[in-house]
Amino acid sequence: MTKKMITFKQFITEKPLTPSQRMARSRAMKRIMPKIQQKRKLAMKKKASMEQIKARAIKKATDIIRKKLAKGDYASMTYSQKIQIDKKLEKKKGIIKKLSKKLIPSMKQAEAERLKKAQEKP
Repeated sequence: MTKKMITFKQFITEKPLTPSQRMARSRAMKRIMPKIQQKRKLAMKKKASMEQIKARAIKKATDIIRKKLAKGDYASMTYSQKIQIDKKLEKKKGIIKKLSKKLIPSMKQAEAERLKKAQEKP
């Protein structure tokens, strides 16, 4: 049985994972990582669409709020601590949406700089 790959937007908005789900996601990502890296390499040569810029802004806003809630390094926390932080984060969707709108201009500027550097490299 094959599982359907979820989109980035679905990935961001899904519920907190259980420890077994985290391990399964880890194994799946290790398996498909070469394919992802190849696609990323091709995508880096193209300009990001407005949807991609919005998704980046949402991700950055989520990371900012998560950092404030975690009061430390989220990556080094235990599964149960991460789940608690993610549940709190779920209640902050409105703040994340507002913050992401404010971050869009800086994301556009960062994208322009990235493209400029990419064109200078060759």
